[in-house]
Amino acid sequence: MNVKQHWTRTETTAVTGLLVSAAGIATLWAAGIEFPVYPPPGIILLGTGAVAFAAMRTRVRWAAALPIVLGAFIQAGFMIEGITSGTGFANLAGDAGLGAQIGQLVQQIGAVTAIVGGVLTLRARTARKTPQAV
Repeated sequence: MNVKQHWTRTETTAVTGLLVSAAGIATLWAAGIEFPVYPPPGIILLGTGAVAFAAMRTRVRWAAALPIVLGAFIQAGFMIEGITSGTGFANLAGDAGLGAQIGQLVQQIGAVTAIVGGVLTLRARTARKTPQAV
């Protein structure tokens, strides 16, 4: 039986966050920020994660954890890189130009949005159904 599953707001928020974060990385790349490999792996990870989440969101229970893990991965990378070299923080401050500043901001907003959307989706799916009064 093929039943169409409608997207919830939290699922839409999670997948949008992943795609926005990937767009932020693409903006950083277009602004001339150097990445260790070509293309930047974050774009591929977040894009693939968004597609995987969209494909598995109703089939696999753990699919809601995917935006959380990927968003946390991006945030952890930003913090580690920011502490070790300071580049991410400098990008946010505008030291590398307006394009890098916008790209870094978009990346971080997208990652946080993906985490929040994933947490809310996971919470909604694991919430116990209470009996309704008649």
